[in-house]
Amino acid sequence: MNQIRVAIFTGNYNHIRDGVSLTLNRLVKFLLRNKAEVLVFGPTISNPAVNHNGTLISVPSIEMPGRPEYRITVGFPEDAKQKLEEFKPDIIHIATPDLLGYKGLKWAMKHEIPVVSSFHTHFTSYLKYYKLSLLEPLGWKYLKWFYENCEQVYVPSRSMIDELESKNIDGNFKVWERGVEIENYNPDLRSETWRKEMGFNKNDIIVTFVSRLVWEKNLKMYADVLNKLQSDHSNIKALIVGDGPAMDELKEMLPGAVYTGFLEGHQLSVAYASSDIFFFPSESETFGNVTLEAMSSGLPCVVADAAGSKSLVNDGENGFLADATDKELFASRIEQLALDPSLRSEMGRISSEKAKGYSWKAINEKLMSYYSEVLQKESEA
Repeated sequence: MNQIRVAIFTGNYNHIRDGVSLTLNRLVKFLLRNKAEVLVFGPTISNPAVNHNGTLISVPSIEMPGRPEYRITVGFPEDAKQKLEEFKPDIIHIATPDLLGYKGLKWAMKHEIPVVSSFHTHFTSYLKYYKLSLLEPLGWKYLKWFYENCEQVYVPSRSMIDELESKNIDGNFKVWERGVEIENYNPDLRSETWRKEMGFNKNDIIVTFVSRLVWEKNLKMYADVLNKLQSDHSNIKALIVGDGPAMDELKEMLPGAVYTGFLEGHQLSVAYASSDIFFFPSESETFGNVTLEAMSSGLPCVVADAAGSKSLVNDGENGFLADATDKELFASRIEQLALDPSLRSEMGRISSEKAKGYSWKAINEKLMSYYSEVLQKESEA
């Protein structure tokens, strides 16, 4: 591909560390290494959580009501538009269909610049956790309009494409998975010393949850299942890695768990590898970065039978799937793994092998090939 100029619009790039910001920063780093020019538009704060890659043009934003760690964009000011016009993008990539994303799409349509979008966050699935389910039909209607005005839509799993198509969204969908750094997440990092330092005994079965502690991750289900299991098995222990606004209430629901707070780097890798079972009942994932990290670390995974997670976990092969509301099935599957060390070992081995197919380099090369398709089509028009 000849040198191209890519403008990226996102609701999250550096102000909070999550799957979206990390994925986009890896992409920008990859594009810059491959001689592309990149300009990112998004909100920021005075002390961002991520030391971002590339050039970020800040746009106005406000704190999300009830969730001040998140930002809501409130416009696309004239000075930012001027910088975009001077940049002369060949393609615009919109990662978030928020107000900024809407403004970016309208600008691109006016200036006849091809637009692509990536689907990172299953926003409509969040609504029920905040008693806003009545807004879901309106949300899907907007997303239908938004994605059908994009040349391509990059979705992290085939199962997520199926869900979007079930909502009658007729987009030009392309699979753009997420990757894992297999050299950083691997079973060899398991540490009996770490387990002991965290208060676990040699025969304990550690059932781990890794994520931001927010209710849309189905935290209550995790707590209910672990409380049920611990009433029958004193050696089944809960490990919760992460931080967030639900932390204090979760501690009240599950007081016996070990809470590490936010971990990253080697500490996070050791926490995964030193666990025994990964349990992630969230149904709001579009892919499941933490599930892939757990797999790469050699863990059997018990996850929600929902778009994203089920693209990584084959039921009965490298873990188990269950309906996100089925406490009894989640508990029975985790119990089955806890009581059968050979099953845990074999499923963990399969998880680790399966994770090796998700290289960041190959995944981002695929995205660049998608950009090429769009630009080739544009040049032939």
